Amino acid sequence: MAEGKLWYLIAYDIRDQARLRRVAKHLKGYGVRMQYSIFRCRLTDRGIERLKWELLNLMGGNDDLLVVGLCEKCASRISKKGSIKDEWLAETASYEIV
Repeated sequence: MAEGKLWYLIAYDIRDQARLRRVAKHLKGYGVRMQYSIFRCRLTDRGIERLKWELLNLMGGNDDLLVVGLCEKCASRISKKGSIKDEWLAETASYEIV
């Protein structure tokens, strides 16, 4: 049975430049940068848990991480201004590569 995916907003505050670059580079593999330290990712429950574990291993003790899950209804209400792409609606894939 396939797991459903949800949108997640991931924000971070990293105090060391080397860790900051590692975290940003790692998140690029999971989602799209929305602002300097904010990414959006569409992941399963298992995927977000894995990502959180990986990020916590990359981050230091005084760094901050915020993960906000968005249901489909919440994601459809997001408003934007500027050059941020408006692609929050669920894609309808007929298959998924595992």
